[in-house]
Amino acid sequence: MSMIGDSHAALFGHALGEAGCVKATYGTGSSVMAPVKSAQCDIDALATTVAWHDGDQLVWGLEGNIPHTGDAVAWMADSTGLSELSAAELAHELNTLPASVDSTLGVYFVPALTGLGAPWWDDSARGVICGLSRGVKRAHLIRAALESITYQIADVVVAMRQHEEFTLTALMVDGGPTNNDWLMQYQADLLGCPVMRSDVPELSAIGAALLARKALHPGSTADLQAFLTEHSTFQPDMARHQRLQTRWQEWRHAVDRTLWKPDSPA
Repeated sequence: MSMIGDSHAALFGHALGEAGCVKATYGTGSSVMAPVKSAQCDIDALATTVAWHDGDQLVWGLEGNIPHTGDAVAWMADSTGLSELSAAELAHELNTLPASVDSTLGVYFVPALTGLGAPWWDDSARGVICGLSRGVKRAHLIRAALESITYQIADVVVAMRQHEEFTLTALMVDGGPTNNDWLMQYQADLLGCPVMRSDVPELSAIGAALLARKALHPGSTADLQAFLTEHSTFQPDMARHQRLQTRWQEWRHAVDRTLWKPDSPA
């Protein structure tokens, strides 16, 4: 009998655990996972898990879980009057609104709606919208919510870089929010690496099936390459990547405002 968790299966389903291919599942929250060969890890901000064992090889996973990604956008959509739209209309608005403005006008949304997950792990943190000015409209707020997803994913990737075996050649993504092309391009530009979106909605099922096949028919993992699903690739704009580093640092300042500090006045 073969068993595997859904995030672990998605990691296998994307690229068979190839080094450098980091998996991010976007949903209500997000799971970011990277394959590593060793469980030796002193990174408190992340979890170490057995990704899979196929009888021949034990692969470990370095994982960061984020509670509010797609949920952050849903909250902002509700708060800005988009909740009455149909699913198709809402998806259209979430693609077009952020592209209709050049920036958020300095607005940052840190969706610590029930605290912050990886890499901060602060249950006492509370959400913040900062940088509001008179010119801020719905489009800027929606864009800030979508940007918050990319910054949170990127913060986990930064924490992963502390592991000596970690490499990043591509971010392999799946989940409902990845259907937003604007979001995927922003993620690629922010990280400075290709973002590869699975064309199959149920990627975890594919990964579980491929791993079961390998267990039943031992052989090289490369033999499974023919069964991998297609991906749509978003290439980074490296000039924009450099510009976005300043915004990423400003996001970090916004995060700092949410964190609980022991010496804060009551």
